[in-house]
Amino acid sequence: MNHLIKSALMGSLLASFSSFSADLVKTTSTLSPHPELDMIDQYNSSAMQVTDIKRVMASNVARDLDTHNKHWLNMLNKNHTAKLNTLNLTQDNRQLMQTANVRTRSLKGLEQESSNLYQLRLASEKMLEQWQDGQQPLIAFAPKGDDKDWIYIEAFDAQGNVHLLDAHTMPSQPVLILELDGQQVKKEGLAVMQSIFKEARSQPDTEFMTQQTVQTSAISTSKLDRIRLNDDEEPWISGKAEVYAVVTGVSPSRDEPILDIVDMPYLDHDGTDYTPNQILIHWERYRWQAADVLLMEQDDNTNYQDLATTFLDIVTQVMRAIPEPNVQGYAIIPQLTNQLIKAMPSHWFSNDDDYLDVFYTLFEGQTYSNHMGASNNAKITLTPLTIDARN
Repeated sequence: MNHLIKSALMGSLLASFSSFSADLVKTTSTLSPHPELDMIDQYNSSAMQVTDIKRVMASNVARDLDTHNKHWLNMLNKNHTAKLNTLNLTQDNRQLMQTANVRTRSLKGLEQESSNLYQLRLASEKMLEQWQDGQQPLIAFAPKGDDKDWIYIEAFDAQGNVHLLDAHTMPSQPVLILELDGQQVKKEGLAVMQSIFKEARSQPDTEFMTQQTVQTSAISTSKLDRIRLNDDEEPWISGKAEVYAVVTGVSPSRDEPILDIVDMPYLDHDGTDYTPNQILIHWERYRWQAADVLLMEQDDNTNYQDLATTFLDIVTQVMRAIPEPNVQGYAIIPQLTNQLIKAMPSHWFSNDDDYLDVFYTLFEGQTYSNHMGASNNAKITLTPLTIDARN
């Protein structure tokens, strides 16, 4: 089975790279060239390229601090975050922002929209008073690789000098972090993934929507009453968590996998109990009244078209390798999920979309109280909820 998964993964990655290369040439040909962006190695992974883009932007935007410091302070005074396109920037940096945004969208598979993705965020609200007292901030960005291996954070001052900050100790001076707007990226990215998953289903989406609209019978669901993520001690440069769930199972009518995306926009911080009262699983979509739930965290660098296509390719190949699914029954579902996790490239476990935890073999009609995930990183309370038919 492993050779099938590897073939699916390699085919997906090669197709994605070819598509990306063509799109990048097409989209950047109409934009103003930028020598530093043009020097970024396009043969590196998309994750590495996004980080390189952020470094170029941080070093250039920092040079605007001297002339626009007061305006930036006013913009970040209340929410401590400001989209880059709302800040006063030199004309050169505005052009840089536009070119970087187009390239970043292509690298992340988010070409459907064109709005700016980049923002500046104050590393800690406690730094605001220092900034107001006249201490000029540095501009930093999250480095490449696994955040557990980070030793220092690069930051730039207004003169273009590089400062190396301890990755695990909050700086004593104000720091602005140049990053992607995680909430916007996740919202657009999950829409891309859901669209790809829906297209892959044999049952047309319009048929499912008709069933939902008419609702002649009760709908069986499982509701997420409580969820808590363990404290993972992320570096100070990391922002709020942007978590979503991938529900995996098998179609009730065909021998094919079903993948669904559930956004969890409320789940901002680890070490905190959340009570969302959110429907997590619609049971009419899954055979054997069983499904798995995979928790993921968005962390800036993933290409969502690649992610969704690779997920689909892997689970489809696994299903095809099982001769008679009904013989094994719901035991198939953890096989799908496990092979999904095993086949993830190693950089997905660094600072791309991170695997957080997995809940295997959840059953319809069951209550799960303070139920720990297999990796002991998340705990949930899940209860049955039947939505009555319309009269």
